[in-house]
Amino acid sequence: MNQLPLIFIVGPTACGKSEISFPLAIDGHAEIISCDALQVYREINIASDKPSASILAQVPHHLINMVSVTEEFNVAQYRKLALKAMDEIASRGKQVIIVGGSGMYMSILLDGIFEEMPVNEELKEQLDQELAQLGSAVLHERLKDLDPVAAARIHPNDPQRILRALSVVQSSGVPLSNLQPKRDGLWGKRPVVIIGLNRSREELYERVEARIDSMFTKGLVNEIKAISDLPLSQTAQKLIGIPEVLGYLRHEYDLERAKYLMKLNTRHYVKRQLTWFRRDKRLQWIELSQEKSTSQTLEMIKGMIRQ
Repeated sequence: MNQLPLIFIVGPTACGKSEISFPLAIDGHAEIISCDALQVYREINIASDKPSASILAQVPHHLINMVSVTEEFNVAQYRKLALKAMDEIASRGKQVIIVGGSGMYMSILLDGIFEEMPVNEELKEQLDQELAQLGSAVLHERLKDLDPVAAARIHPNDPQRILRALSVVQSSGVPLSNLQPKRDGLWGKRPVVIIGLNRSREELYERVEARIDSMFTKGLVNEIKAISDLPLSQTAQKLIGIPEVLGYLRHEYDLERAKYLMKLNTRHYVKRQLTWFRRDKRLQWIELSQEKSTSQTLEMIKGMIRQ
C-alpha cells in the first residue's frame, strides 16, 4: 500500500482552501479529491465555485461532476467513490489531497460507515416529514431516548445522521450504536494529516459576501434557471444557492432579497462547519489572514506533513 500520508485540507466556505491546496498539489505532484457536497453535481458550476478549467488542466481533480441534480447522492456513495479514487491515485504513486468543507464527508472517510441495513421507505418518508416540520433538534431529543450512545456522538444539527440512526433503531429495534464496531475507516490504517484552515469571523464573512456577489455577476441566476424545470433530488433542493434563487425566479421576492438570503444561509452554514470541525481534535489549525502569504502557509503545512 502507498504509505504517502493522506492530506486533508478542510475548513469553512470561503476561507481559502482552493488557494492553498492548488499550489500544494503542484509542489507535491498530487491529485485532489473534492470533499464538497455541491461540486459532485454536473449542472452546478457557479454556485459550487468549482475550480477553473485552467486549474483542472494542471491538477487532476476527482469527485467533481459525478451526478445530475436529479439524482440523490449520499455519504455512502461519496465514500465508495472517494476510496476508489484514492486507490487509483495511489497506483500512480501520487499524493492524495482531500479538499473541501463537508465535515460529514471527511468523517465518513476517516471513521468509516457501517454496512447499510435495509431501509424502510415508509418510515424514511415519515421521518423526512417530521424533520421538515419539527427540525433536527427535536428528532435528536427522540434519539436520546431510543439510542443515547448514538445521540451523544451525533450533533443536533446533523439531520442526515440523526435520521439514519432513528431509521435503524425504529425499523430494526437495534440501536445504531450496536453497529458502530462494524465501522471501517482510514484513521489508524495509514498516515493522515488533517489541516483546518480558518480566518477571523469578520474576514470570513466579508469573503462570503464578495464570493456571492461574484456568483450573481457571473450568471448564477441563469445557472439555476436552467435547472428550475428539472425534477430536483431532495439532496439537490437543499443546496445553498438553489432554493434562494428559485424563490426569486418564482417571483416570491426580488433579486436583492435572494442575495441577502444566500449570504445569510451561507453564514449560518459557516458556523455549522466550524462547529463540526472544531469538535474533531485531530485537526491541526492554521489561521489565515490578509497579512499571511500563501507561501508562508504552504511552508507551515509542509512542516506539519513532515512531522
